[in-house]
Amino acid sequence: MKQTVFSDELEGWLHSKSPKTIQSLSDVFAEKSFAIAILILMFFPTLPIPTGGITHVFELIVMLLSLELMIGRRKIWLPKKWQSKHLGKTMKHKITPMIIKKIRWFERYSRPRLGSAINHNVTMRFLGALFFVFALAAFVSPPFAGLDTVPSLGAVIVALALILDDVLLMAFGTLVGALGVGLVIASGGITIGIVRHFLSF
Repeated sequence: MKQTVFSDELEGWLHSKSPKTIQSLSDVFAEKSFAIAILILMFFPTLPIPTGGITHVFELIVMLLSLELMIGRRKIWLPKKWQSKHLGKTMKHKITPMIIKKIRWFERYSRPRLGSAINHNVTMRFLGALFFVFALAAFVSPPFAGLDTVPSLGAVIVALALILDDVLLMAFGTLVGALGVGLVIASGGITIGIVRHFLSF
């Protein structure tokens, strides 16, 4: 019997009659719900398109979920209004299919590696801190600079690694996210330097 892969499970949920909400994700995917929610929420900032500030809302939600991971929660808690909020038509019909397409690309090259170590409580707390830093970097990145895409991509890859139980993919995502954080910090330093230069006149 062919084993069901995650992308097929996500696509099945997308086309099912269940409501397309974070609460529904949590109910269907149980212990993987944190990683799946973070993957979907942080995928949006990776897209080089105008988002009208909605990505900041997603990043704030991810920071809250990250804090929950850091204190050892295994079940998502969010205000009821957020949990029951439906995905928009754009998210459901355009963005989520794009996510599934990207996931399938990674699934071709990924395989379970040290899954038990990844799902250890200490590792999950560390990943919570990692997700928080990546989401925060994306949140504070200079507007219209496009720098939020790199730490967001790191968060997406790490979340996918958690879903696929692949420690090698997790290391890759961590490197990508760390690069993104570095770019945001560097750009912030340059911006501050320019402001100080003009104020000194």
